[in-house]
Amino acid sequence: MRRREFIGLIGGAAALAPFAARAQQAMPVIGVLSGTNHEDRLIGAVKQGLSEAGYAEGRNIPFEYRFAEGQFDKLPALAADLVRREVAVIVAMQSATAPRAAKAATSSIPIVFSIGGDPVKLGLVASLNRPGGNVTGATFLVNTLGPKRLELLREMVPAGSNIGVLVNPKNPASGPETSDLQAAAKTLGVQIHLQNASSAAQIDAAFPAFAAQKVRAVTFAADAVFNARRDQIIALAARHALPTMYFYREFAVAGGLMSYGGHDTDAYRLAGGYAGRILKGEKPEDLPVQQSTRVELVVNLKTAKALGVELPPTLVARADEVIE
Repeated sequence: MRRREFIGLIGGAAALAPFAARAQQAMPVIGVLSGTNHEDRLIGAVKQGLSEAGYAEGRNIPFEYRFAEGQFDKLPALAADLVRREVAVIVAMQSATAPRAAKAATSSIPIVFSIGGDPVKLGLVASLNRPGGNVTGATFLVNTLGPKRLELLREMVPAGSNIGVLVNPKNPASGPETSDLQAAAKTLGVQIHLQNASSAAQIDAAFPAFAAQKVRAVTFAADAVFNARRDQIIALAARHALPTMYFYREFAVAGGLMSYGGHDTDAYRLAGGYAGRILKGEKPEDLPVQQSTRVELVVNLKTAKALGVELPPTLVARADEVIE
């Protein structure tokens, strides 16, 4: 190559470099703010929704992930970090605490949530149809199903029985759900005993406490921390021979006795779709909160046998899925 051509080539590359840098900077970034840890099926559902809107990680959109690993007090700093990063949209998930932290950190960056609680009661949006502000998203049925889970447990135990309820007091959705459970317990004629837990050590301590209180079965105020600790909780329930009703299908698949809850992945896919629409120019205030209303009852007969529990035939017959 001649010297003049070489210099011209270098000069051309140097001239193009700023344009390439600006193009890279101009690519919108999705910030993911999670109350717990990376869960492939949930992140995958968000990406599926984005792909339906024409966006794919590694092709035309990068992601910035911030995981609190169940330590909700870290969420404000993680949210502030995403704001400093100037992400285009924040997808806040795996605990209602995540979108609340994001909303406190910014009033300008669009926020899309996927949660199981009521976003109006949690102060995230003004109403479902007209969210207002910079926040919208999707919900699925989980926290509001606490009384139904208690009712299903009541079919397994005599009236007047003690039922344990595991609660994460750091979750803002746990207060209303606990109140609903207490009201349902009176109607069903059972006694509930609450154990607070927001860490692995506290979860470990809760199950011996339940045994000391002579509870006949256990359920939850649904929480992302408990979902992240599902293997630990399933092992504790087995060790203490306590029939336990969970709030996500994944618990029953992993060896839990029963689960009753909504399809969370549906809501995460919807949230990803909204993030894509916002990237294309739509405003959160114009996007009504979407609701996934699918629910399913799953029972694990193998676990029932191991626990020495005979599930009522009528309950098994109503199950959407039976694991044998």
